[in-house]
Amino acid sequence: ATDPKIREQGRELLITRELILQEADKRGVSQKDDVKDQIEQARLGVLVGALFEDYIDKGGITEEDYKSAYDSIKSQFGGKEYKVRHILVEKEADAKALIAKMKAGAKFEDLAKANSKDPGSAPDGGELGWVSDKALVPEFSKVMTTLKKGQMTDKPVKTQFGWHIIQLEDVRDVKIPSMAEIKEQLKSMLMQDQAWQKAKFSEMMKKIREKARIE
Repeated sequence: ATDPKIREQGRELLITRELILQEADKRGVSQKDDVKDQIEQARLGVLVGALFEDYIDKGGITEEDYKSAYDSIKSQFGGKEYKVRHILVEKEADAKALIAKMKAGAKFEDLAKANSKDPGSAPDGGELGWVSDKALVPEFSKVMTTLKKGQMTDKPVKTQFGWHIIQLEDVRDVKIPSMAEIKEQLKSMLMQDQAWQKAKFSEMMKKIREKARIE
């Protein structure tokens, strides 16, 4: 059943619409030429949008369109992802002291929980999960990508956030999604491309004109 509040809002909207139409007719506003022109322009705009959307939904986007869009963004995929932990502290001396403790046998996770100033990862033992090197600040990424699996930095790493101790847990290749898997995203991307929209609209109008001549 429809929510009573939504029903009431719908009723109020209909009443408001009817009152405006009646008042516009009484005052003769709806018969003014400039008002008629604006109404017709608005109607035409809605029809054009609906017609174009229908054209796109019924095969207006070709496989070539999808492939072109896919090829243009494929380079954004690929590369590697890194499963990484870190401990963030304010002072270099504190970071060095923690590194010494780990070399003496202390666990990275335990020290991260107790000492890291990163509220997002400290409760998880410094775990950042799988990340792209592009998602992190350059100073952090540069060092992280040189580490081997299981390796930890033997010196603190300075970034704008403070001093980091980084531990690389694993590395994997990023899977590139197939065109079919991201077809909806590709469609959205194309629909936001004004040059593509303009070309498709011209294509649609050409077909409409050709059809009109034949009929």
